[in-house]
Amino acid sequence: MSTHILGIRHHGPGSARHVKEYLEKVKPDIVLVEGPPEADSILEWVSNDLLKPPVAILAYQPDAPQKAVFYPFAEFSPEWQAILYARRNNIPVRFMDLPMAHQFELKAEKAPKPEAEAPSLNNSLAPYIPDTNIVRRNPVAYLAGAAGFADEEKWWEHMFEYRQDPEAVFTAVAEGMQALRQDLHLPYDREEQLREAHMRKTIRQAEREMYTEIAVVCGAWHTPALLNMGKAKDDNELLKGLPKVKVATTWIPWTYNRLSYNSGYGAGINSPGWYEHNWRYHDDDGTRWMSRVARLFREQQKDISVAHVMEAVRLANALTALRGLPKAGLEELNEATLSVLCNGEDILLQLINEELIVSDKIGEVPTDIPRPPLQTDIEKLQKKLRLPQTADYKDYVLDLRKDTDLERSILLHRMEMLDIRWGHRYGPSGKGTFKEQWRLQWDPGFSIDIIEKGSWGNTVEEAASKYVQHQAKTATSLKEVCTLLETAIPAELHDAIEALVQQVNNLAAATGDVMQLMTVIPGLVQISRYGNVRKTDATLVDGIVAGMITRICVSLPAACIGIADDAAAELLELIYNMNDALLILQDPELTTQWQQTISYIARNDSSAPVIGGYATRLLADHRQLSGNDLVKVFSYAMSAATAPAIAAAWLEGFLKGSGTLLLVDNDLWTVVYNWMHQLEEDAFKQLLPLLRRTFSGFTKAERRKLGEKAKGGVSGTTGVSQHTMENIDATRAMKGIPVVLQMLGVK
Repeated sequence: MSTHILGIRHHGPGSARHVKEYLEKVKPDIVLVEGPPEADSILEWVSNDLLKPPVAILAYQPDAPQKAVFYPFAEFSPEWQAILYARRNNIPVRFMDLPMAHQFELKAEKAPKPEAEAPSLNNSLAPYIPDTNIVRRNPVAYLAGAAGFADEEKWWEHMFEYRQDPEAVFTAVAEGMQALRQDLHLPYDREEQLREAHMRKTIRQAEREMYTEIAVVCGAWHTPALLNMGKAKDDNELLKGLPKVKVATTWIPWTYNRLSYNSGYGAGINSPGWYEHNWRYHDDDGTRWMSRVARLFREQQKDISVAHVMEAVRLANALTALRGLPKAGLEELNEATLSVLCNGEDILLQLINEELIVSDKIGEVPTDIPRPPLQTDIEKLQKKLRLPQTADYKDYVLDLRKDTDLERSILLHRMEMLDIRWGHRYGPSGKGTFKEQWRLQWDPGFSIDIIEKGSWGNTVEEAASKYVQHQAKTATSLKEVCTLLETAIPAELHDAIEALVQQVNNLAAATGDVMQLMTVIPGLVQISRYGNVRKTDATLVDGIVAGMITRICVSLPAACIGIADDAAAELLELIYNMNDALLILQDPELTTQWQQTISYIARNDSSAPVIGGYATRLLADHRQLSGNDLVKVFSYAMSAATAPAIAAAWLEGFLKGSGTLLLVDNDLWTVVYNWMHQLEEDAFKQLLPLLRRTFSGFTKAERRKLGEKAKGGVSGTTGVSQHTMENIDATRAMKGIPVVLQMLGVK
């Protein structure tokens, strides 16, 4: 009976090749692999041709899906090759790590680690010996530093990954790890002890089952603990009485860029694309890699010849020889690429990193693998609507007049409602348009969100609807509910919309805060006015909008009295948006109510000056105040009897958004001119910042014309403008008015 301990580096292509060759040589009758035992039941899928790495085992608690962990595998992962060997040779394969049923609970109750005595580091060995904290997290960094390498990944590659004798490599790994564990005296926490105890327990179980050749594939650090088995009694005592929870597992697609994350057994790599190249072409002297780089550059319209490739390969191999390395690594190839192919422009290396070194490859999982019903429905809709899961960004412009694009939009909005941010809208869509712009990128981490949201329903529509209804019931803010309503309508969640409308109605009736009501009106008006673009009946909100506007019209005048400047500025913006909303709504009855309200505010001397000024401007815009009446109101507000600060605030409100009135109405211009002319110097200096803020809101053209008009003094006209006014043909001008009115849609 023989037990073979194969210490490997997770996701190491050389380690994967060594494991494969070693297993083919010793022909074990059982293979044990570091990983969660709960996933033993899904290992049968590894030999399925439709399960294409990179993939990951997702282990999670069904009753708390947010507690989950991923165990990713690439084609070049040693564990994957070990499992694949066992499946193809019809021998048992098992995971031997501490079950996640225990690990989830241990992580939940894990206390902060006590400060341990720092290991004694001999910094005289080399200038690259890392500090104590790095060694605690990654002990291999100590060996790399002792060998003169600042990067432990590069050291491991050259010392173990590129070697040809698997047996010698595994022996060297075991000796190196044994020396580290004996000499560094690193902190050894309880969870690690439990994990290694369970690994030994699994090996003993295989021995009791009379397997004669047992292959054990584990992380290199655990090798000494499995070579020195110790007493079974001690391990059993250590594992006794551990807390336990229910755990489910499944396969999910993974991506190369997420292989750089630390998850599962804590492994992460920076260059999965390069590692895949090493796995497939381990005898490459750099020629194949440089050819791929050249092909990438040619696709970017950069001229690269065969001579460039040959020269870059020669330079990389020369660097390798100078550094005493057995084979050109990524660092040497990148330096050669930078010098020969990039002409020293390191910005092109970023392209190589994204496309080749990391890559955006995503794995595939068979459709018949057991998975949550919600995930099955999402994948079915993705296939139907031709929206594949991709690791890179993909942009879509959807025309909502087309059935397929409309269904795509509905799906993306529903996913957004479920907080699964697969798609992100970008770019101005405009009011009432038929287009949406989306950028999609699939993240394997969405699997947890899908499992979590699966408790609300088995289909996307059902889950989104029930989840939104739950949010509506628990929401206490009117703005929050209205925001949900805005997003639920394009998602076509009819049951949820009815619940949200009812909640909006309840909250609106209960609130006496006019500012809160005004905050949500613009969004509701957008729904009422433009909801039918998506073939959605938006009349559900019409009654609510009318009732809320009526409440606002009743309460707003009182809200404008006796408020501080900051509150007045905030209320001014709300009135501005409210007026825009009513212009969009085009409801005569509500418009009349609004005109009566702003008329009362404008004529009330107790209203905040800036709001009173803006209310007067709105009356002028609505043609409720014009001619001499407007001049009288304006003159009264800007008279010498009015305090300069109040007059300036009133003027700021009146001119909010545009100064056109001052350009076209010389009477108003004269009032402003005379008011400013009679200001004392000290008062003018105090008001100057306010006046500058008022005029800074105008367009450049308005400011320029106002400056030109100011040169004309009280008359406000220049020689050119006077000449133009004197030569107007009134008869010809009147003929153009009907055409302009027709263009504006005025009957």
